[in-house]
Amino acid sequence: MPAISSAYSGVYAANQRFEAAAANTVRDASSGGDIVSDVVGQIESRTAFEASISVVKTADEMMGRLLDIKA
Repeated sequence: MPAISSAYSGVYAANQRFEAAAANTVRDASSGGDIVSDVVGQIESRTAFEASISVVKTADEMMGRLLDIKA
């Protein structure tokens, strides 16, 4: 199912971006750098993660309903 595999890829990518932004936040905070863009990156990653999870849930519900119809 392409939708669910795409959603899982989105979850993974969002997680990777979040971890990178979090590491940048720590690095910039400890060196006195600007952390605003890093925090924005974390928020964007969280939003992308939530959107991908929503697609996974929807695909799961659709599959369940299809299986109910077939039963």
